[in-house]
Amino acid sequence: MKRLALGFAAAICLSAGLAAQGGQAPAAPAAPPDPRVGLKAGLRDAGTAAKNMVLVSSLGKPAGFDDPTGAAGLTFANSDIAFQHETLFLGNFYGINMYDIEDPAKVAIKTSMPCQGGQGDVSVYGKLLFMSVESGSGRIDCGPAPAPPPAPPAGTPAAAAGGRGGNNAPPAADPNRFRGVRIFDITDPLKPKQIAAVQTCRGSHTHTIVTSPNDKANIYIYGSGTAGVRSGDELAGCVADDKDPNTSLFSIDVIKVPLATPEKAAVVNHPRIFADENGQLGGLWQGGNHGAGTQTSRLTNQCHDITAYPALGLAAGACSGNGILLDISDPVNPKRIDDVADPSFAYWHSASFNNDGTKVLFTDEWGGGTNPRCRSTDLPNWGADAIFNLVNRRLKFAGYYKMPAAQTDTENCVAHNGSLIPIPGRDIKTQAWYQGGASVVDFTDGAHPVEIAFFDRGPISADKLIVGGYWSTYWYNGYIYASEIARGLDILKLVPGDMLTQNEIDAANLVKYTELNVQSQPKFSWPAHPSVAKAYLDQLARSKAIPADRITAAMASINTFDKATGAARTSAKASLTALAADFTKDAATAKGADASRLKALASTLTAMK
Repeated sequence: MKRLALGFAAAICLSAGLAAQGGQAPAAPAAPPDPRVGLKAGLRDAGTAAKNMVLVSSLGKPAGFDDPTGAAGLTFANSDIAFQHETLFLGNFYGINMYDIEDPAKVAIKTSMPCQGGQGDVSVYGKLLFMSVESGSGRIDCGPAPAPPPAPPAGTPAAAAGGRGGNNAPPAADPNRFRGVRIFDITDPLKPKQIAAVQTCRGSHTHTIVTSPNDKANIYIYGSGTAGVRSGDELAGCVADDKDPNTSLFSIDVIKVPLATPEKAAVVNHPRIFADENGQLGGLWQGGNHGAGTQTSRLTNQCHDITAYPALGLAAGACSGNGILLDISDPVNPKRIDDVADPSFAYWHSASFNNDGTKVLFTDEWGGGTNPRCRSTDLPNWGADAIFNLVNRRLKFAGYYKMPAAQTDTENCVAHNGSLIPIPGRDIKTQAWYQGGASVVDFTDGAHPVEIAFFDRGPISADKLIVGGYWSTYWYNGYIYASEIARGLDILKLVPGDMLTQNEIDAANLVKYTELNVQSQPKFSWPAHPSVAKAYLDQLARSKAIPADRITAAMASINTFDKATGAARTSAKASLTALAADFTKDAATAKGADASRLKALASTLTAMK
């Protein structure tokens, strides 16, 4: 915590020092204008700008899920994405849409399932589809909500509205209301069948599938609710009083799903992951700011999102006023092992590990996602990413990243959901920034992250803010799928450029998923393939870790091996083995990412057959 505050103060001092120079230092060359600035507005005909990315196809929302004027607010907003084989599941505040993505250039709707309840985050596991429901409009049977009650007489004090972070007055009890996690059987994907509806006291804003190598019979769902607590009259055991030891605040929900009988899914624990060593349930950030010039963040009594990394037995929680690290080796009883706060963060929103588990990238949803927070007047470390190195299971701050193109007052923009792109030798993430578009960031050096690709549209409207833009951008089997809140679904693809080579793209495309839930992060690996070796060589050339003539010679040897057969291939393999030995020696004196790349290159060359 002190380390972060010092980093923030240093940034302020640096800014003040530069201003105090009064222009005496030589002016830096003017950067070329960012093509994302000044794009034409429009719902269907907005201007676009891209770097190292192309739009492959775009598909509007299906009938019954569209709201082109934005008059309905978030009622028909697209939300999160899950994948299984050649099907994309797209959540929506009004239900779920399923798409055929066998040909990304010709994506088609498979089926739509109206089922309102707000948020609609989805995940998939085998023949089970899960959906988060948090709004009071959710019904047990997926049916439409009843008409709202009449407005109270004039002068009647208004009850606090439910929403993130509060101990707010719940609506009147309704036995048909549903808030929690729905479970559908998708054995017939065209006819999803609800088989369970697990009620929770704060609903489910998001959820995370957690698996355990020691428990093959069950999976677990970590439910994160951010709304007010329901009345105990509506759901037994719900307690809104934050002073009561049985309060429904200061915890998450752990739902056990027996794979043989998923209809018996039930909440099995409410772990107190925010408690301090003295047993104080609310033992983390108490709300408020961190001092003059810092953000104001909420009391930590909830998580917005949790990303599990089962291969490491860890999870990272973005939890209101804190980022936390959890040991999930026992998935029923997760234990907090570290926590951080940040003076630039307003609302800890989501988290991603890098592939080798040495970094965690947290996002800050300053403004709640519905406000413009990427304007030229907004600080570059507010509403941004904070990158932490993970050292001995402790989080150590490294740096910030924010999409660099200034947006307008009519574009909601802040850090949001993304996923890793499996480029070997680099930590690269595609990330959604609402109407700030998609930004691909290289955070291999956590202290100096850099944007390497982007795609953006102009605002939906030039005259007023209509909430839209990318909710999520996720890489899946060679393409980036983007959930557009207002417009529908976009499919993007990386193309080579000055900071990304075709070899790196080809190596990433060797990684193939059959199922992907980004918040249940998989660990990927690469085959011993020429494209992988060439990707490492491109990176070593970019960093000038190896002389250019050696890079050229190594590329030639790999090409010779790739084309050779019989005795010639045996001879070419001997050359690769000798190269591997040389690169292993180089790795012994190299530092940082280049040392890792040299070791991985040597291993790849040795394993190529």
